[in-house]
Amino acid sequence: MGVRKNQANLTAQEKRAFVNAVLALKANGGYDPFVTTHNQFILSDVDNGERTGHRSPSFLPWHRQYLLEFEAALQAVDPSVNLPYWDWTADRTATAGIWGADFMGGNGRSSDGQVTTGPFAFSGGNWRLNVNTDSRTYLRRQLGTGVAQLPSRTDTESVLAITTYDAAPWNSSSAGFRNNLEGWRGVNLHNRVHVWVGGQMATGMSPNDPVFWLHHCFVDKLWSEWQKRNPGRTYLPTAGTPDVIDLNDRMKPWNTVSPADLLDHSGKYTYDTGF
Repeated sequence: MGVRKNQANLTAQEKRAFVNAVLALKANGGYDPFVTTHNQFILSDVDNGERTGHRSPSFLPWHRQYLLEFEAALQAVDPSVNLPYWDWTADRTATAGIWGADFMGGNGRSSDGQVTTGPFAFSGGNWRLNVNTDSRTYLRRQLGTGVAQLPSRTDTESVLAITTYDAAPWNSSSAGFRNNLEGWRGVNLHNRVHVWVGGQMATGMSPNDPVFWLHHCFVDKLWSEWQKRNPGRTYLPTAGTPDVIDLNDRMKPWNTVSPADLLDHSGKYTYDTGF
């Protein structure tokens, strides 16, 4: 069982191992299908129809399984690798260590947003985008342009204080913890981070930017924290709800796991600290 660590506390060797596993997965053709899958669900998840990965109660368990699938693919390359997380309430600037040349690389250049530093820079020859909205095949970022500030600790604590998991109409207008964490209402957590990074992270093909995995690992950690704080509360809805995934319904595209199967992650991985 692995331990998912704050990226700020990774050793140089742990950073290299993670980056190398991501690059190897890209080179062997195993990375791009994750991008395609995410984009397909972004496009198909709608407020007034079937919704599974986004705008719905299953946003959190769907991404938990998605992260597990990606982590397993990395571990097939290097069994020592676990997903790290990016605590964007602490590492909040474009000069934070996560954007160093030894890890995620830095901001995109002003002329076209192209990332020119780090292991995912186009010039390095190892990170060509094959699933994209246009002909540009380089990674793009515009840190802090689409929105000025990342969510704060206070913002995040205010969402963790919401005690109901989700509520009707079970979409982007719902009250409850899930929708406030997803960011369609309230202080805007998850969605705001995508917009702050910009470039591919502001599209349905956001996994083209490897920081996607560190962002969503932190979102998963926040769900884990909420679960610890609310032991008597659980996933909603439980049964008979049109267009959304109930507690025991299986989720596409895997069709092998339900939200109920993913409520307890302790047998699969743990986090290094609480929030």
